[in-house]
Amino acid sequence: MEREGNLTAFETRVTQRRLISEFTGTAILLLAVVGSGIQATLLSPHDVGLELLENALATAAILLFIITIFAKESGAHFNPLVTALAAFKGQLTWEQATVQMIAQFAGAIVGTLAANSIFGVPNIAFSSHIRQSSDHFFSEVIATFLLIMVIELSGKTYDAKATPALIAALIGAAYFFTSSTSFANPAATIGRMFTTSFAGISPSSTISFIAAQIIGTAGAYMFSKLFMSKGQI
Repeated sequence: MEREGNLTAFETRVTQRRLISEFTGTAILLLAVVGSGIQATLLSPHDVGLELLENALATAAILLFIITIFAKESGAHFNPLVTALAAFKGQLTWEQATVQMIAQFAGAIVGTLAANSIFGVPNIAFSSHIRQSSDHFFSEVIATFLLIMVIELSGKTYDAKATPALIAALIGAAYFFTSSTSFANPAATIGRMFTTSFAGISPSSTISFIAAQIIGTAGAYMFSKLFMSKGQI
């Protein structure tokens, strides 16, 4: 009985560390995305292309940092879709996944509010940045498909140690080759509702974004299964 109790305590500590890692990592991600978006607007108010470049570079750099730092603690998901897919594959229980996703959503909101506070942007306000079009929808399907594909093929077709750099490079590039600037993350989508800055998204646009992200995830999972199957591709 004592051994079982010790095991339970150990599992509890592991779970707590995972939740802290996912909350903290997601908060840092949104702090960087939203904060760099605000800073870019202040530094380059008349050059949208330069604003986007500054935002993309900061996002790519912070992704490389947080994935590397937190990978061993929680797998560095920072994305409810990645966590849900892990549960679907049996790597987590759905109970564990649900709690972890809550931590990610909470972290995203806290990170956004922190960025607002740093730059004096109102916290009690929703974004009015409309991103609701068929172009944005298709863009999010593609962006999420590519992100999940990289994660799913990690360690199978390339050295898994390269995953942080590949994800950072992909998202940094996707800021420019997608019309949606590649959210590819429901937690980030919800978090970015809470800023009136350059990086925001209106609440009315979030449902279509998240729906597109789910479709992209399903497509990437099926593609990776096909890609890795014997006799295929």
